[in-house]
Amino acid sequence: MKTLFNLSWRVMIGAAALASGAAMAAYPDKPVRIVVPYPPGGASDTTARVLSQKLKEVTGGTFVVENRPGANGNIAAELVAKSPADGYTLLMANVGPNAISQTIYPHLNYDVNKSFAPIGQTTTVPIVLVAGPKVRATDIKGLVAEVKANPGKYTFASAGNGSSNHLVGEMFKSGLKLDMMHVPYKGDGPAMTDVMAGQVSMMFTTAVAARPYVTGGKLKLMAVASKKRVPAFPDAPTIDESVLTGFDASSWGGLVAPAGTSPEIVKQLNTALTKVLAMPEVKSKLATLGAEVVATRPEEFAGYIRSETDKWGAVAKSANVVAE
Repeated sequence: MKTLFNLSWRVMIGAAALASGAAMAAYPDKPVRIVVPYPPGGASDTTARVLSQKLKEVTGGTFVVENRPGANGNIAAELVAKSPADGYTLLMANVGPNAISQTIYPHLNYDVNKSFAPIGQTTTVPIVLVAGPKVRATDIKGLVAEVKANPGKYTFASAGNGSSNHLVGEMFKSGLKLDMMHVPYKGDGPAMTDVMAGQVSMMFTTAVAARPYVTGGKLKLMAVASKKRVPAFPDAPTIDESVLTGFDASSWGGLVAPAGTSPEIVKQLNTALTKVLAMPEVKSKLATLGAEVVATRPEEFAGYIRSETDKWGAVAKSANVVAE
């Protein structure tokens, strides 16, 4: 009888294991949401839509994009952080809600390092410094000299208090000991319009956003904020190589799931994501956004998020930046 009981118990355990394995192998067996923290049409949204289409091809599952803009991306991040950890709700993460917000929002309802299970980084997007007619200099060294010779007379615009380009500006200002005033706007569009009009001296923005205005002669490209030069502007020096060693700032994107998502699902998603990011048509499409494909393992992305949180947290604290 004891032998029969042990045999039956082993059969039950084996059946449960097989059922569990079959369920895991079937993932995803219902639509997976990729939540985007911004409205349709932007770089994060376009990236998510490219990924969702190709992830469907690779996995055989359905991936749908859901836009949840608001509060500098925090609404979407909180939604995903509080979703079931079953692999069916993912966040198109980026530097704002997944690094900067941790420091500048005193009552943030999630933790950028504890509330998510990183799947993999997808892209980096170069940031550049552009200037309008208020700046006479035509290169970065001349700009720095001009600002230093006229303390308090120059300004830099941003998409809003606590935005990524605000903190990049603060890091630039602090590192070079420049006396400039920050002018926040409600979005990059109106900020760039006033830089072109000479109402504000300069601003940091993505290379893809700046390109039509630089090539059209409405803005002067002074330097690249990331450590590598940008293929679209091969003659533009980096801030690191020209005026401030160690300066490095870029936007980035990636996929994360709610904390507690099983390692097996995270691994499965990372494997699929890596295959998608290796596709030439995906690289080509993302390049049109000014983005460089970066495919990383989950643990690498987790480490990168921690380092970005620490870096921008230090900048925000030094400049006393608190979100409005």
